[in-house]
Amino acid sequence: MEIFTIWVRWSFCLLLLQVVLGTCNNVVKTPMAYVPNYGRPDIFITFKCNPKWLDISDALFPGQKPEDRHDIVSRVFHLKVKKMMDFLIKFKVFGRVQCHMGSLEWQKRGLPHIHILVWLTEKISPHQVDSFISAEIPKKDEDPILYDIITKSMIHGPCGTLNPNSVCMKEGKCSKKFPRSFVSETQTGEDGYPTYRRRSPEEGGEKFALKLKSGTMCEIDNRWVVPYCPLLSRIFNAHINVEYCHSVKSIKYVCKYVNKGSDQAGNFPR
Repeated sequence: MEIFTIWVRWSFCLLLLQVVLGTCNNVVKTPMAYVPNYGRPDIFITFKCNPKWLDISDALFPGQKPEDRHDIVSRVFHLKVKKMMDFLIKFKVFGRVQCHMGSLEWQKRGLPHIHILVWLTEKISPHQVDSFISAEIPKKDEDPILYDIITKSMIHGPCGTLNPNSVCMKEGKCSKKFPRSFVSETQTGEDGYPTYRRRSPEEGGEKFALKLKSGTMCEIDNRWVVPYCPLLSRIFNAHINVEYCHSVKSIKYVCKYVNKGSDQAGNFPR
């Protein structure tokens, strides 16, 4: 009877937390309410702070590093996120924005990144994906600035046989499923995300030589590129992973971050 009483009280507390504003359970439940009203999200963005931004480095005292000044990093990143969202809404980069929500997280090394879901008034069709998102190395002679940004900020790893000690390696395999396969045309995936076009060097895809920390040189091609929006990458000069959402799976991925622990800064549904 005593155990039953404790269980009832605990269940009541959990239920209560779901309706109290600001609690973890309530914050997780709130974003899921977007789906019945607006359907699946259209765009999933992961925006990471770039510690090499001039806005950060110019504000540091001599001898300081970005991780020494969380106040500066936080202020600059907040302004960058606001600027990006204002840009997406004002210029309709992907289309007219109906609503958006996000989850902010601080990494252990002291740099923030944010996961953002965007709902559009008009849904993006699969054949339009290549117009907004790329998973290929840009041609250096056509856009050297974008080429420099992508090769420095949007390359995964490398891992696997090239770097078996990479942090993404779990049981001998990359937890992020890199390197990806070469694909001639973008295909709609069954897991909520499409298989983006990644042309091989034989098909005209780009490649470049990368020097690992061990000093070893390796060849990087389109299989290692994290999907991005060329326009956003060029403007904000940072790691901005942009994914086309084909299901509600991605919203659950974002929501789980609000309950990970004290290294998260918060959640803001809109």
